[in-house]
Formats: sequence, structure tokens, C-alpha cells
Amino acid sequence: MSLSPAPAGPLPRTVCSPPAGYGPHFDPATQPPAGQFAVNHETQPASGRRLIAIYLGLALLTWGVFGQTLNHQFVEFDDQNYVYENQRITAGLTISGIIGAFIEPHAQNWHPLTTISHMVDCQLWGLTPGGHHLTNVLLHATVVLLLFSALNAMTGSMWRSALVAALFAIHPLRAESVAWVSERKDVLSGVFFMLTLIAYLRYVRDQRLSRYLVTLVCFALALMAKPTVVTLPLLLLLLDYWPLGRIGAEPIAKFLRRGIFIEKIPFLALATIVSVVTVLVQRQTVGYSQVVAITDRLGNAAWSYVAYLGQFFWPANLAVFYPHVADHTSSLSLAISAVILIGISVLVAHQHKRRKYLVTGWTWFVVAMLPVIGLVQVGLQGRADRYTYLPHIGLFIATVWLIGDAPVLKLRFGRRIAPAIAVALIMLLAWRGYAQTATWRDTETLWRNALRSNEANDVAHNNLATMLMRQGRLDEAIDHYQTALRVGAGSETHTHLSPAIIHNSLGNALAVKGDVAGATDHYRAAAELRPELADARTNLAAMLRREGNLAQAIAEYQEVVAVPPFDSASQQRLAAMLAEADRMAEAVVHYRRALELNPDSLDALNALAWILATTVDSGIRNPHEALQLANRANRLTGGDDPVVLRILAASFASAGRLSEASSTAQRALFLAGANEALVRALEAEIERYRSANRSQN
Repeated sequence: MSLSPAPAGPLPRTVCSPPAGYGPHFDPATQPPAGQFAVNHETQPASGRRLIAIYLGLALLTWGVFGQTLNHQFVEFDDQNYVYENQRITAGLTISGIIGAFIEPHAQNWHPLTTISHMVDCQLWGLTPGGHHLTNVLLHATVVLLLFSALNAMTGSMWRSALVAALFAIHPLRAESVAWVSERKDVLSGVFFMLTLIAYLRYVRDQRLSRYLVTLVCFALALMAKPTVVTLPLLLLLLDYWPLGRIGAEPIAKFLRRGIFIEKIPFLALATIVSVVTVLVQRQTVGYSQVVAITDRLGNAAWSYVAYLGQFFWPANLAVFYPHVADHTSSLSLAISAVILIGISVLVAHQHKRRKYLVTGWTWFVVAMLPVIGLVQVGLQGRADRYTYLPHIGLFIATVWLIGDAPVLKLRFGRRIAPAIAVALIMLLAWRGYAQTATWRDTETLWRNALRSNEANDVAHNNLATMLMRQGRLDEAIDHYQTALRVGAGSETHTHLSPAIIHNSLGNALAVKGDVAGATDHYRAAAELRPELADARTNLAAMLRREGNLAQAIAEYQEVVAVPPFDSASQQRLAAMLAEADRMAEAVVHYRRALELNPDSLDALNALAWILATTVDSGIRNPHEALQLANRANRLTGGDDPVVLRILAASFASAGRLSEASSTAQRALFLAGANEALVRALEAEIERYRSANRSQN
């Protein structure tokens, strides 16, 4: 394998396309003049065999690393929202689902093609995880093959293009995008991204309107798979500079008047529209995170660029979640990060005449990272492996082409060892990529790997504890919740998981274990940290009630129902406690409020009808309203619920319609079955209704 220099310079206005399936082959012995595409001087069969071998090798390499995911599970980290608990997705491919994909958010994102792809998976595979993982692997393999095709066609350097595609395919940072079902948007948008590049190359070679429109459509499809590809128009300009050679050293003003810039305007318009839609869909998440100071976001961005660069060359300690660095990184380290970025940029700019590929590769990385670098903060993470999926291609191009220009590779010895070095590097990355992909096999493995990378990861501790609690492993869950509190923020911030949420979760675990006092303490801590956290106050009220402190429980619940969001269930819980405290007038008020919020709430209908029918307080008793409520509940249950019929009987009796009360109660008794407590109560009430009816007659 020879890493020979790639041609550079301006592209001729018209160049004949190669035969289908063949990319231009660059031979250093027959290098074309600067500005010309390399021409394939080999016979087609030889070139064809070589290309087939490369395509097959790339496909097998990709499968060797990621094929294992067919035995992986869904993970309890967004997969439930994207797929297996999302009824719109699990319903499969439907007309309403397809329409909804375009007009409704999906897991707080707008990516209709990705949404539809998940529907197709459910249509084909149901909720078998292996089928969903297979789709991701096939899409990633397609991206790899298209990347090779695009680079080979643009540069004429087959082996360098193959090496870039191979390294991109198996780098450990790809694991998150491929092995995580929820990251379907990365690999799907990658397919359309590469198709856009190939379509653009065809347009550059023959500037027909039809080819331009195909390029624009491919870009639109990429945006509808993942909006972060909005930087693609700028990347096309970079490709115009190198390797396509359409941009020279002319002044900026002259360049802006040229068609090369004007032809990008529709692309930029599409990108702007999708950016606005994305911000509107994510406004709640973005709005929360924009409270982070701009200086903190800039610092995290500089740090993240350097971290991504470091992980490109040394992919160690990778994790599904990296905490934000705003509150634990020194100003000196952030300054050093900025100096590193500026220094690299200056060095690259200095090489713009001799090594144009460095300008394209480095700027590709910097520009493609902009939507996800944290300047517009979405979520709590400081950075994420998945964000490097397409941006890292620029670094691969710059690195491979730079190594290919090394003087030692011009020597016979260098040409002989180059293939061995390339193969060794591929095997090393494949091994690390395989190991990183294995960390995604299930939820527990995923979060334990994150903790091996960083023990002070409060999100990883919390999410692992939540999974352990669902499995009934309470002691382990409690330990991780406590650790999350210890390593996380002591107060509410916008760059850490809320300690109030962790306190509330820890309280839940202690409550299940039976530690009422401990649970109460953590619920109270959560309520103090975030007074608006309704779950914490609700749980605190439940614990106080279990401790027999009903008055304090009611006071906590009154705080819950006083703030949004207003819901029927909270009103009912407060009403039940007020009734238990014999504060019937207040209970009636809150039951009525519950029915305003949810007129079909069976529990509220039953409870309010019972109070209005049976209370001894003449100021509260209302037989007419009780009958209305009980009849509504009876209609909702189809007339065969014994509990509802019992309440209806009591309402008839309250209204003086004792014969109907007796017959209704008898029907309830018939339906009560083995419910002994209900049977005894109905038997006593039937006798009372009959006795009262006889006395009345």
C-alpha cells in the first residue's frame, strides 16, 4: 500500500465521469499537472478487482467490530423514549405516524427520517433489540463505503482514501453512534451526508441543474435525519478549496461574487430553517442550559475541542456521559486549551500553500463541531463521543495525508513498511473499538464503564442506581445514590444533575427498604433544595402520613397543589388525607377541583359521591349531586363494577329511593365475588335499606 501524494489545485470546468463503480486511481509516476484530477491509467479489470477488495475489506472490518451488537440489549438511557416505550414508534409504520414524524417532536428532537426509520424497525423486528442494532451497523457500513467512494473520486488517491475510511469505521469513538440504538440519527444522517458529497462532486464535474438539485435534496434528507449537519454548506466550500481546487487565492470580495459562493446560498437557507425549527423544538432544554454563563460555555468548548483531539489520537477512558467542566477546571487549563487550538490553527494556516489538505481537514473538524461544542448548551453533558461522528473525518483526512507526505515514505524502505504500519494501526483501533462497543451490551455494563472512566460521575452513579433499584438490588442502589450526592453538586446548578432529584430517588429506595425516617430526611432535603419539585413533597407527605403525622402531610400536599403543573391525582391525594382528618368540607373542594382537571376520573367520582351521599354533615350532604356523580361513574364502568354500584346504591338511599338502593346493592353483591370485605359491607347495607324501606311503607 503506497501512501502517495494526492493531486491538488483547481479543478477543470468539465471532467468526464469514470465508469460506474470505478474511482480515479492516482499513480505517483503519472502525476497530472496541478489542478487536474488524476486519471485512471490502469485497465478496468485490475482497478475493479482492487476496488472490490477494498469495499469488501471495509465492510468486513466494520462488521468485525460492530457485528457483536446484534446480541446487545436496549439500554435504559433514551432507548425507552426513542423506541420501546414510545407508542408512536412501537406501532410500526402507519400513515398517522409518518405525518406525526414531520409535525411532532420525537424525544425532544425534530428528525423525521430518523423517527420513521425507528418505525420501520418496529414494523420489521418488533422490539427485538438485535434487529434495531443490525440497522445501525448496516447504515454505518454504508457511510464507510460512501466515504471511501467520495474521497477516492475527489482525490484520486485510492489507498489514502481507503485508510481514512478504515480508521473512521472502527475508531472507538464510533461505538456510541453505532452501538446505541438512540443514535440512529448519526448513522442515518451520515449516509445522506456522504450522498450529498458524491452528488456535489458529480455536479462540480458537470454543472447541470438536475445534478445541483439532487445535491440539494440529499442535503435536505441529511438535515431531516439529524439537524447538526447544518455546517455541510461550509464543508463544501472547504472541499472546493481542496481537493476540488475550485477556490484559489483571489480576494474575498471577488470570491463572494463568484458562483461558487452563490450556489451555496440555498444550502445555507435550508440549514437556517432547520436550525430555527430545532431550537424551537428544544427550547425547554436549551433554555434551561443557557443559564450557564457564556464564559463557562466558551471554556468548556475550548476544553472539549482539545479533549476530542486527544481522544482522536489516544481513545482511552471513553464513557457514555462526561460531566461538564465549568465548575472543576482551572482557568489555566482552559487558557492552555485555547492556546493549543490557536497554535494548531496558525501552523495549519502557515502550510496553506504546500499542504492544503491540512486547511481542509483541520477546519472541517473545527467547523463541523460548532453545533455540538456547547456554545448552545443542550443537556448536562460537557461533551459526547457521538458528537465526533462526522467532524473527526476532517482529522482523519489531515492526518493520513500528512503522514503520506512524510519524507521517509518517499524511500524504498518507507514504501515497504507503510502497509505494515497501516495494517497494525487498523488492527489496534479495531481491538479498542471492539472493546468499547462491548461496553454497550446492556445498561449496567454501560454505566459501570462510565464509572471506571470517572468515579466522580454523578449522572452515572444515579442512572446505575435507578437500574439497580428496578432490579430490587436496594443496598447497591442506595450506595450509588449516596455516592452521587457526595461527588455531585451540593446545590442546584445547571451543569450537574439536580441533587434534589438524587435525594428524592434515594428517599424512594430507603422507603422501599422500610427506612421511613431516612426516606423522610431525604425527601425533606429534596423539597428544601427545590420547593417546586412536586414529587419530593408528594413523597414527603406520604412518609409523614405513614409516621402518623397527618397534619404535616396535609400541609406538604397543600404546597404541592398550589404550584403548576396542576393535576387531578394530586388534588385527589390531598382530598383523601383531608377526609381522613375529618375535614370533609375541604376534601369536597379538592375532589371537585380534581374533577375539573379530569372529569372522567373514576376515583374522584366515587370518592366525592360517597362523601356527598353518606356524610352526616347536612351542610355538605347533597344526594342530588351524589346521584349524578355515581351514575356517571356507573356509565364509565359499564354498570358491572361492584364498588361503583355500592356507591350508587348509597346515593339512591341518600335521595330516599330505598327500593332502587336495595336492588342496586343486590346487583353489587352478586358481582362482588370473593371480595369478603365488600360482601359483608353490602349484606349489612342491603338489610339496612330493606328495613328503612319497610319502615317507610
